[in-house]
Amino acid sequence: MIDTHCHVQFNTYKDDAEIVMKKCQDAGMILNIVGSQQTTSARAVEYAQKYDFAFATIGIHPVHLFPTFVDEAESGFQSRQETFDYEYYKKLAQNKKVVAIGECGLEFFHLPEGFTKEEVLAKQTETFLLQHKLATEMNLPLVIHVRDAHQEMIDLLKTLPAPIKGVIHCYTGDWTYGQQYLALGLNLGFTGVVTFAPKKTNPQPQLDLLEVVKNVPLDRMVIETDSPYLAPQAYRGQRCEPWMVVEVAKKIAEIKNLGLEEVDKLTTENATRLFGFNR
Repeated sequence: MIDTHCHVQFNTYKDDAEIVMKKCQDAGMILNIVGSQQTTSARAVEYAQKYDFAFATIGIHPVHLFPTFVDEAESGFQSRQETFDYEYYKKLAQNKKVVAIGECGLEFFHLPEGFTKEEVLAKQTETFLLQHKLATEMNLPLVIHVRDAHQEMIDLLKTLPAPIKGVIHCYTGDWTYGQQYLALGLNLGFTGVVTFAPKKTNPQPQLDLLEVVKNVPLDRMVIETDSPYLAPQAYRGQRCEPWMVVEVAKKIAEIKNLGLEEVDKLTTENATRLFGFNR
C-alpha cells in the first residue's frame, strides 16, 4: 500500500525511525514523506534518498508562518516562524525523489496570538500562492492542508487556473465542499479519521465524512496516515505509523462495499498517477 502523507522524519521518531522504516519496507509499502518547513522538508528529501521506497514532499505548513503553540493530542510543539524561501525550496524540488509541494494551505484552527484572522489569512494566502507558483514551475502536484477554512480555500482555489493537480490532505469536510474540490480537479486524501466512531455529543461531522467516502469517485481518492498523528481507531492513543494505513483501506472497503485488495489497487493507481512514484 501507499501512505501518501506521513511525517516519519519528525522528532517523535528520532529514536526508532529505522525500525519504523524497516517495518514499512517489509510490508512492501511506498511512503510519501511530507515536510512542514525548511528542516523537515530537507529531512524528507534525505529519507527519500536513503530509502528506495520513500519519496518526499517539500513546503511550509501554515502554522509555521507565525509563532504558534500547537497542542495536538499526539505531540505538542511551538511552531517556528518562517518565511517561504522560494529559491531554497526550488533547489530542494530539483531532487528526483521530490514528488509534490506542500503541505501548504490555510489553517484557522490554530490561530496565533496577537494577529487578526484577516492578517493570518493574508499571510497564509500569499505563501500558498508562492507554493502553487513553485509547483507549477516544477510541474509537481500540491499537497493542500485545510483546517476550519474550507470556504476560504475554495474561494482561493477558484482564482487559479483549473484543473488543479493535487490532493486535499486529511479531508474531513462534508460532501458539499468535497464536490467543489473534485470539480477543481483535486483528489481527496483520507486518514484514520474515517475509522473513528461518531461523537455522541456531535455525530454529524463524522457522518458527513463517511458520506464523502461513500460518494467520492473511485479514481479520485488516496489513503494516508498523517503519522505520527491520527492513529486509526484500532490503535487509538498510540503513535501513528505508516503501516497503519491498512486500517484506512479496510474502512473504505467496508463503506464502498469493495474488497480490501481492490481498494489497495485503486488507491495505489491513483497515488501513482498523481505523484509519479514510478519515477
